[in-house]
Amino acid sequence: MPRTRITIGSALAGALLLSGCGAEVDSDSKAAGAPDKVTVKRCGEPVAYKTPQRAVVYEGGSADKMFSLGLTEHVHGYVMPPANPPVSESPWASEYAKVKMLSDDLLNKELVVEAKSDFVVAGWNSGFSDQRGITPEILDKLGIQSFMHTESCFNYPGHPQKVTPFKALYSDLERLGKIFRVEKKADEVVDGLKKRVAAVESKAPEKDDVPVFLYDSGTDQPFTAGSQVPPNDIIKSAGGRNIFDGLDERWTQVNWEAVAKAEPEVIIIFDYGDKPAKEKIDFLKKSPHTKELPAVKKNNFFVLDYNEGISGPRNVDGLEKFGKYLRDLKR
Repeated sequence: MPRTRITIGSALAGALLLSGCGAEVDSDSKAAGAPDKVTVKRCGEPVAYKTPQRAVVYEGGSADKMFSLGLTEHVHGYVMPPANPPVSESPWASEYAKVKMLSDDLLNKELVVEAKSDFVVAGWNSGFSDQRGITPEILDKLGIQSFMHTESCFNYPGHPQKVTPFKALYSDLERLGKIFRVEKKADEVVDGLKKRVAAVESKAPEKDDVPVFLYDSGTDQPFTAGSQVPPNDIIKSAGGRNIFDGLDERWTQVNWEAVAKAEPEVIIIFDYGDKPAKEKIDFLKKSPHTKELPAVKKNNFFVLDYNEGISGPRNVDGLEKFGKYLRDLKR
């Protein structure tokens, strides 16, 4: 995950499409003799799940996935570190209001146990952490089910799984649909997202891919997006090329020399609570490492909201906005 030291337009369209209204359990799941558990993969590991009733979700991406499937009644509460944008800005703000905010700190085992949770949704090293003592394996031993974002399974010990970020998003929604017996709703949501992505791709500029650098943070060395996180697919589907798409990493540190050599024509500013986007832009305009970059000289900056850049349905909102930005870009 990005460092958690911690317009409405297309976003509203997405919210309407991915309504948080209560999902109905698929009729075939209610049939007599339906199994008590369903086996779904957690990263590369098959896990037998009972339908959860008191989910704890970590950050906006986890909550959005649940809310988009109409599963609000199954969510006990959410954990939202302070670097995250306010939940009032979410297309599912009304759904957030129906559940508890459990903490504004990082996810931890004690919180989950105290909440009497039976299901935790987070990412590997973005919520779950060996160092902080909360992992799927630890929760398994406590009888608490867990689910990990497929996007974060790239380097999950023992059971890694590697797919492109948008496919990981679709997979998560489908897997959650199976766990909660709302497969039809999940299919509808995924189909809607795929159609929106295809619409942007069909209008992408036909010129050579625009070189794009995502700037998360860092002054001595920049923190950026490799190929295993949603901004890589956002850039690609919009008609650009992530200058670090060759890095088989998620969020990672690089050096300014590599940025300068790539000569990005657009810089995406990843916007979250640690530092306002304007401060990041001001730094890039003044830094000797970046002030002569084509993107900086032309003032080609695009601000990507935190929840549009971490795995979740709002990735497609970010794609639609960035797609329009590239279509309007004068080169």
